[in-house]
Amino acid sequence: MKDQAEDLRIKLKRLASKKNPKTLAVVSGKGGVGKSNISLNFSISLSQKGFSVLLFDMDVGMGNLDILMGKTSVYSIVDFFNGTVTLKDTIMNGPAGIKYIAGGSGLSQLVKLEEEIIEKYTIELSQLIQDYDYVIFDMGAGVTNESIKFILSVQEIIAITTPEPTAITDAYSILKHIHLMDSSIPFYVVINRVQSEKEGIQTFSRISKVLNSFLGRDSYFLGVVPDDRSIQQAVRRQIPFILNNNKSPASKSLSEMTERYMKKHFSGTTESNAFPFISKLKKLLFER
Repeated sequence: MKDQAEDLRIKLKRLASKKNPKTLAVVSGKGGVGKSNISLNFSISLSQKGFSVLLFDMDVGMGNLDILMGKTSVYSIVDFFNGTVTLKDTIMNGPAGIKYIAGGSGLSQLVKLEEEIIEKYTIELSQLIQDYDYVIFDMGAGVTNESIKFILSVQEIIAITTPEPTAITDAYSILKHIHLMDSSIPFYVVINRVQSEKEGIQTFSRISKVLNSFLGRDSYFLGVVPDDRSIQQAVRRQIPFILNNNKSPASKSLSEMTERYMKKHFSGTTESNAFPFISKLKKLLFER
């Protein structure tokens, strides 16, 4: 008679053979560049275009997605690891039809989990993501030994930065770190808080040239988000800026960014890593 762990392995193998949703990690080299705000509004923009989206707050200990959308989560991922609830129970209803999972401090405990708990987590996550077109992980700033396992598991990476020299340097550093561990994951870059589109394009050009010159790595310009007063107003009101004022410069830029992403996605401009997300994540989680 097979033990429980073996049954879980068989079930996971069967689930891994199914078609997976698009998985993305949104990263930044430093904090304070607007990463979570763009993750949230990008998710909403995808939802407005008819796609089902699960947004996963992975900003360990400093997650602020709840605040940005004016929500109070009943459960977070830490409740799952504490055995209080199922992973499905942690899914909350967000604005404009998106679903989200609050981060809590659960990720920091992953390396301490027993094999059976990791199996349970990957199995339940496999079942959940089958219901979505996109699963977006809003990662914490920088990279840790725990967060890199999720980053390396996704199909695509979106890096958020600003025109500030320190932000540019930090963005390059995190992309270099990811590249040296896996050179196959496509990089998209968003330049936030620009004074003009020209400034954003010039900033991306600087990052792109360095990536290409030193790493032989291509990256894709996803768009810019202007330094728009309406964003600060939306944050104070705890309403995503694309819903607070859909005609603002920031909202229009975000919508254009989503359109640009969809065109690249469906035209096959990028070559996404097709290796199943769950299979990669499980392998990395078991590496000690």
